[in-house]
Amino acid sequence: MKNVLATIIGFIVASLTVYIFESIIGHNLFPLPEGANPMDMEWITNNMDKIPMGSKICVVIGHFAGMITGMFVAAKISKQSIIPSYIVGILMLAASVFNIIMLPKELWFSLSDGLLAIAGFIIGKTFAQKQIKKS
Repeated sequence: MKNVLATIIGFIVASLTVYIFESIIGHNLFPLPEGANPMDMEWITNNMDKIPMGSKICVVIGHFAGMITGMFVAAKISKQSIIPSYIVGILMLAASVFNIIMLPKELWFSLSDGLLAIAGFIIGKTFAQKQIKKS
C-alpha cells in the first residue's frame, strides 16, 4: 500500500511542478496573447506561433523538473522500492512524448523537450536510488 501511495503522491508532485513552471511562472513572466486559452488544445494547436518563446522554455523546464521531483518524492515515500519512481518517470515521459506528438512545435522545442525528459528520467532515477534503503 505504501508503494501505491508513493506512486500517486510522486505523480501529483510531478504534475504540480509542471503546473508551477508552465502556468504560474511561464504565463506570469511571458503572458500569452490576448484571448488565449491555454486549456483549449485546439487554440494551442492553431496558435503555437503566438506563444512566447519564454513560455515554451518554461514548459520544457517544467517537464524536466517535474520528472525529477516526482521520482524523488516517490522514492522518498517508498524507501524500499524504486518501482514507484519508475512508474512516475514513465508516466511523465509518456506525457512529454504525447505533448511532442500531439502539438505542432518548432524542432528545437521537440528535441529539447524529448532530450530533457530523458535526462530528467536518468537524473530522477539517480536521486531516487539514493533514497532506497538497502536491505
